[in-house]
Amino acid sequence: MNARLNILIITVFLLFGTSLCQAQETKTEGYLVPMCVYEGDTIPYVKIPIVYIFKPLKFKNKKQQNEYNRLVYNVKKVLPISKEINRAIIETYEYMITLPDEKSRQKHMKAVEKSLKEQYTPRMKKLSFSQGKLLIKLVDRQTNSTGYELVKAFMGPFKAGFYQTFAALFGASLKKQYDPTGDDALTERVILLVESGQL
Repeated sequence: MNARLNILIITVFLLFGTSLCQAQETKTEGYLVPMCVYEGDTIPYVKIPIVYIFKPLKFKNKKQQNEYNRLVYNVKKVLPISKEINRAIIETYEYMITLPDEKSRQKHMKAVEKSLKEQYTPRMKKLSFSQGKLLIKLVDRQTNSTGYELVKAFMGPFKAGFYQTFAALFGASLKKQYDPTGDDALTERVILLVESGQL
């Protein structure tokens, strides 16, 4: 009799006990976050984004405010392109140093140049003149090298001179440097706010 009662109790526990455990498991509240273990303690690891606080801008007139709004628009449009260009330069450089000789490097560089023209020419045609000039500066910001220096390093001085002359015809210069504390201080402010998601 006792054996039958024990079997009945165990069966009931197994049937209802497991379903209760499952119900409890699905009722978890909160968020899963990365964690780290420090001196035996498990500590949640939450990355807090950087928040930039600047003195509020004061515009003298509506024209100045419109110029600022245009700068914000242009940065949002051009900054991703400058970052893509930076990645392409890094990848190209890393691959080129693995090539055995100058001939194979030249061949690869021609293929890269053709690919970049196909990929970026349609996008560049859609940029306004001011966006193009901003892109030249942002490429310098991302790569720490002017457009002229980059073209010269990868394609040689002849092509660098050619592209510089072509840019000069339109009143631009591939030799323009980015100055985050001087002429480009407002642009740097906008970039930091855009990158942090505040704009």
